[in-house]
Amino acid sequence: MTKTRIAIASALAAALVLPVAAQAQGNMEKCYGVVKAGKNDCQTATSSCAGTSKKDAQADAWISVPKGACEKIVGGKLAAK
Repeated sequence: MTKTRIAIASALAAALVLPVAAQAQGNMEKCYGVVKAGKNDCQTATSSCAGTSKKDAQADAWISVPKGACEKIVGGKLAAK
C-alpha cells in the first residue's frame, strides 16, 4: 500500500513540474563563449555532447541562461562565432 502511495505521489509531482519546466525553457536563451571547459549544455563543432567542451570560453560552446542575461555577461554572445 505504501509503495502505491509513493508511486502516485511521484507521478503527481512529475505532472505538476513538467509544465513549469516547459514554460521556463521559453524564457531561456543560448549563451555562447562563456562556458568553462567541460560545462557546456550541448554538442559543439569539436565535441559530440554536453560536458565535453575542450577549453574555457570556447566560441561554439553554450549554456542556457535566462533571456537577457547573456548580453550582460562579459564575452557572452547569442550566436556562435
